[in-house]
Formats: sequence, structure tokens, C-alpha cells
Amino acid sequence: MLSVFIDFKSPASFLALDPTLALAGETGVHIKWLPFSVRPFSIPEEKADETVGERHRRVRAIAQRDTHLHYAKVQGREMHFSQTPAGSEVALAAMAGLDGDPVPFIRAAFAAYWTEQADLGDEAVVAALLSSVQTSLPDPQSAGERLVSIRSEAEELGVFESPSYVIADQLFVGREHLPWIRSLIEAGKVA
Repeated sequence: MLSVFIDFKSPASFLALDPTLALAGETGVHIKWLPFSVRPFSIPEEKADETVGERHRRVRAIAQRDTHLHYAKVQGREMHFSQTPAGSEVALAAMAGLDGDPVPFIRAAFAAYWTEQADLGDEAVVAALLSSVQTSLPDPQSAGERLVSIRSEAEELGVFESPSYVIADQLFVGREHLPWIRSLIEAGKVA
């Protein structure tokens, strides 16, 4: 089994979805999708008196955004960055409480966030997404408790960013490790 920790507001998680699903389809590995909240991606505003460090962080964030946009174009996906990133906590809690295949909801949530800048921290928005994939809203209290439990488990594993992959007791941060993960699967090192 391949555990994959994602956050809908993470551009890297959005871009990892299709390659991860392709890997699963090609190798037959079962994916356990897990929510993991990270800080929203943002580009610091330019200041007239910014320090070298502040300028470096701003320029690096711009380059990172441009790289994400490039990979979205390569994947044929629409992707828009918002000036004021929205939340994702309600959608992550809903994901934690889902029974069955979460992929239709995951796809809908990513599309809503990255093409429409939907606020996935809004219960009405998340309820509409769940309805669109014919899934009902899980019990908020138990879903919230499950989200806290998953985060605790993730932190014990060393997860600090999304996407993160855990396979064969090894942690990999970022989709760039999918070839290495594939080699573990093909070598039969997956429990």
C-alpha cells in the first residue's frame, strides 16, 4: 500500500494527483489517500526597502509558482493562483470522513480550488462538491476527529509537506520521487 498525504491548497499536491494515479494504475498498488494541511502558497509582496532575504523569498516563490504553472501546462491542466489563498480545512475533514473511493471528491476539490479559487474551508462549498460526486457530507465531529488523528500519525512518520508518500516504511516528499517509489513497488518491497 502507498499512503499519500495531500492538501487541496498545495499546488504540488494538485500536480501530483494524475502521476500518482497513473503509477497506481500501471503497478496495481493500492493508494490510501490522507489529508494533511499545509500553509497556503503565497508570494510575498514586493517592498521598496526589502532585505536581501525578503527579496530572495519573493523571487524564489515567483519561480516556484512559474514552475508549477509550467507543469500544469505540460499536464494539460488549468491552474490559477489566487492573490488571497482560500482555506481547505472543511474539505480535508470531509476527505478524512469519506467511505469508499475518495478520488472523485479529490478531483472535484482540486478542480474547484485551482480553477475557480473555491474556498474549501466553507461548509456550503464542500457540501456542493460532495453532492456533485454523489457523496454525502460525513459527520463533521467524527471527520474532524479523524483529521486530527491522521495529522498526528503523519507527524510521527515525519510528514511536514504535501504531497508526501509513505511506502515500505520510507517517507518521500514530492512527486519527483515517483520513479523511486515505482522501483520499490516493482522490486516487491511493498507490504
